[in-house]
Amino acid sequence: MKGAADLKSSGLHARNGQSWELDGVPVLEEGLFRRKILEGCSQGARLVNLFACAQDKGGDVRIFAMLGKDQEGKLPVFCTRVPAARASFRSLTPELPQAHMFEREIAEQFAVTPAGHPWLKPVRYHRNYRDVPDLWPEVAAMPVPGVYPFYRVEGEEAHEVAVGPVHAGIIEPGHFRFQCHGEEVLNLEVQLGYQHRGIEKMMAEVSSERAVLLAESIAGDTVIAHATAYCTILESLGDREISPRAQAIRAVALELERLSNHAGDLGALSTDIGFSPPAAYFGRLRGEFLNLLMELSGNRYGRSLCRPGGVLFDLDQKMAEDFRGRLLTARKDLKEISDLFFGSSSVLSRIEGTGIVSNQAARELGLVGPAARASGAGVDVRTDYAFGMYRFHHIPISTVAAGDVYARALVRWLESQRSLEFLLDILNRIPEGELCVKIPALKPDHMALAMVEGWRGEVVHVAMTDSRCGIARYKIKDPSFHNWSGLAMAVRGGQISDFPLCNKSFNLSYAGHDL
Repeated sequence: MKGAADLKSSGLHARNGQSWELDGVPVLEEGLFRRKILEGCSQGARLVNLFACAQDKGGDVRIFAMLGKDQEGKLPVFCTRVPAARASFRSLTPELPQAHMFEREIAEQFAVTPAGHPWLKPVRYHRNYRDVPDLWPEVAAMPVPGVYPFYRVEGEEAHEVAVGPVHAGIIEPGHFRFQCHGEEVLNLEVQLGYQHRGIEKMMAEVSSERAVLLAESIAGDTVIAHATAYCTILESLGDREISPRAQAIRAVALELERLSNHAGDLGALSTDIGFSPPAAYFGRLRGEFLNLLMELSGNRYGRSLCRPGGVLFDLDQKMAEDFRGRLLTARKDLKEISDLFFGSSSVLSRIEGTGIVSNQAARELGLVGPAARASGAGVDVRTDYAFGMYRFHHIPISTVAAGDVYARALVRWLESQRSLEFLLDILNRIPEGELCVKIPALKPDHMALAMVEGWRGEVVHVAMTDSRCGIARYKIKDPSFHNWSGLAMAVRGGQISDFPLCNKSFNLSYAGHDL
């Protein structure tokens, strides 16, 4: 039941879409906190979230951890307190690499040092939330990404290639610093933060009517996933269930968003390879899926559809029948063009064995979404932490073991087939129910979690309320936060000329990372 959580002797075990009292979160001594995370991950769990909150008076900071027990669909939640006088804790990263970005973010946001972190540097280049002296004075003096010194490889035959942050084309800013020996990439350092907008802070400061617009703007190609996560947070904190019909319409929009982006990515890969026919046809199919989303919501990217309490637009029987017919045609076209793409020996020779991320590396770095599933890691919120319509319409997880560009392309094709099957099924029998219900006042001193499987992977939103029922802390995690490290690993040891192809095979978000 929404709003409930299983309290066991081992602590708090939350479920997707739930809220719970803040006092119910176990506060552990730092050593036990650290040990619980390391032991949990050694036993098959993963670090879904690690973030800080200046919750206590006197400047103390609490660090919250959420472990993902994917097979059980449960998330142990616990925290530790870092005293303001000490403002440091022992880093998990040397023993748990997937913690490295989380700890860097905590250091930047709250000026708390993860002692022993092997590569501590800013994530988004902004002043800390606590308004205390920054860990990086040079950042405070000139908050521009790139001030922090880049990693260097020394040697007469080593050389450096810098790409961006301004790119040739209509693309967001991001900087890539390659350390090379000849054409071989020894290391890639990805520097982001150029688009930091302060969304997390604003989410706690503005009205819910404004906040949902911010959620839709976190990543422009992931409107439905982030908006759904935000709406789920408010519905949970307001202790309000939405109707099955509203859940179904959200699921339709989410899968159309997935289909449009997967088709677009396959087209972009075709363009990079120089294979024009599938590039054109995949692009046309992307447009068809976006047009369906526009007919549903009035916007090609789904803006103004999801709102706390449900959805603003209906999908009547006539529209559902029209959608089914067009999706059946799209399924036939997608199969034909995918057969051409994956059946071409010249395509396979270019993408097989290129940009490999091993299963071990994917798990150590905590990759999510298609990037993880292409390396054999079967993680998918729709199955592991089923929410909404996914509780009743199961979507099998599509995995490939190779971990290369071919695998990341194939996963997109497999997932597109699964999404089409899901849509054809749900459009055949959309349940009844009210489109949108009013959300009452939020529960005070509560915490809520929402996880959505966006097309790039796991989107996670967490919110905490204060005693006056307002949002005290809002935490956002876009899948790109994890997966940029995967891109850096994919190009290591490869040719620098393979970077554009590897980059397209991940197609990560600058804005989603920068928040």
